[in-house]
Amino acid sequence: MAARLSDIANQAGVSEATVSRVVNGKPGVSSTTRQAVVAAMDVLGYERPHRLRQRSAGLVGLITPELTNPIFPAFAQVVEQVLTRDGFTPVLCTQTPGGSTEDQLTDMLLDRGVTGIVIVSGAHADTTADKDRYVKLAGRGVPFVLVNGYTDEVSAPFVSVDFRAAVRLALSHLVELGHERIGLAVGPPRFVPARRMVEGFVLARGDATSVEHSLFTVEGGHAAAGALLDRGCTAVVCGSDLMAFGAVRAARERGLAVPRDVSVVGFDDSPLLVFADPPLTTIRQPVEAMGQAAVHALLEEIAGTPAPHAEFVFRPELVVRGSTGARCR
Repeated sequence: MAARLSDIANQAGVSEATVSRVVNGKPGVSSTTRQAVVAAMDVLGYERPHRLRQRSAGLVGLITPELTNPIFPAFAQVVEQVLTRDGFTPVLCTQTPGGSTEDQLTDMLLDRGVTGIVIVSGAHADTTADKDRYVKLAGRGVPFVLVNGYTDEVSAPFVSVDFRAAVRLALSHLVELGHERIGLAVGPPRFVPARRMVEGFVLARGDATSVEHSLFTVEGGHAAAGALLDRGCTAVVCGSDLMAFGAVRAARERGLAVPRDVSVVGFDDSPLLVFADPPLTTIRQPVEAMGQAAVHALLEEIAGTPAPHAEFVFRPELVVRGSTGARCR
């Protein structure tokens, strides 16, 4: 694929002139900027000019759930970019319904000689899943880092957002707007993120009856929020932005306007939000910081200086937009 300087410049956050200097081997570019341009070329799938090619420091696998939820491509882009800057070649593997399982993808990566693996929201986040798979993986001498879904059954570096704090942020915002009947729509209770969100909600509200479990999808949000609205909730906190889209749909089907009659808060701050109507108030996951931390922890493991086998927890951020408003009296 022929490289377009403007695309590479946008990805790397530099000017087209800087990209041109890097591509043509001209002086006047710092090593950091040069690495950023090369990484941008790799992320965008452009072939490096011969002078910029270098031997890979090794393959690193990245396993994510399906890419229909835009938060997972966001994580993948950060992880791949950081890996490429450090000379590694990322190998992206995604799980799809009816497709390869996490175990099958792990075996495939091991057969290809990867030097490490990052797993985002995998079986480690499912409290009912057998964690022995990670004990076996560690026994094969391949370092790995797990994102969003801590368990003390596995000895490895974990990177997570603070799901409990995320719910508390959303609740504080809604209470300030005058809402009293607030519901929580989250995914299945077997998943660590959903459990932690419920814990944060119950701790803040002292009420577990205003929680509805469903799927982390538009359809799941539609069903869960619909049940909460039918019980008189005037505000709904959702476990994902996709669920929040479903919540908005459920409100409109009942003749309710968002945010005049019902306030909705999402979670993730995914790229889809630019298309939301109204613009969605959400809790932002610090994806860039989390992705960088996951890669740095993995590279420390690969280098033989293991990162602490503990959970690195990142603070979320409330992003107020147009889907929340004062409760109608």
